[in-house]
Amino acid sequence: MVLENFASELAAITTITGSLLALAYFPQVYKIWKRKSAEDISLAMFGVAFPALVIWLLYGLSINNFPLIISNVIASIGCGSIILLYFRYKKPSKVKK
Repeated sequence: MVLENFASELAAITTITGSLLALAYFPQVYKIWKRKSAEDISLAMFGVAFPALVIWLLYGLSINNFPLIISNVIASIGCGSIILLYFRYKKPSKVKK
């Protein structure tokens, strides 16, 4: 029916949309790298997001779903980069005396 005919177009749309959404991490990666500072980054947010992205990637691989695989590879790289840059550029904590 209508949805069955739309399935291939929907697969292309979801691949593009998921990839664009996954690219949302990269402006933050660039900002951290350019400033050499991760001062305002919430490690908890990215620490929760990264395992979730990896699980979605593994699920996509297990069902051989191209849109899930592509979007979650891109998002995992972006999110993982933020985590790595956080540890590279975080400021040492200030100890109060």
